[in-house]
Amino acid sequence: MCIRDRCTNVQRDALMSVGTCFGKFTHSKKFRLHITCLDYLAQYAKYKAWVKPSSEMAFLYGNHILKSALGRITEDTPRYQGVVIYNMADVPIGFGRTAKSTVECRNTPPTQVVVFHQSDVGEYLRDEGALM
Repeated sequence: MCIRDRCTNVQRDALMSVGTCFGKFTHSKKFRLHITCLDYLAQYAKYKAWVKPSSEMAFLYGNHILKSALGRITEDTPRYQGVVIYNMADVPIGFGRTAKSTVECRNTPPTQVVVFHQSDVGEYLRDEGALM
């Protein structure tokens, strides 16, 4: 018996949620991904970026990734493409959007932002009430 069938025995007003919350719609009808979908995104991610250990905490506090903090990035990643962020031990720690393509990253100074922060596992602590 699946969980969906069991939920039919619960009154609608008593049921909070079923399954994994991927995100919410904003008032302007745009969909905003939550960190709760990271496990699913990481499984199917085509483009990935790795953060050096020295800058991992900065990303987890909500900062963008600079060129000097970037360990690796998937080849041929286009500009403004969604990427899953990993630490150097291949553990997914968040996701973001590239500010520059892989080719542009090679010629970028170390102080330039290469990946925009969107969400990280630190949000479980920072926004605990909003994730439910």
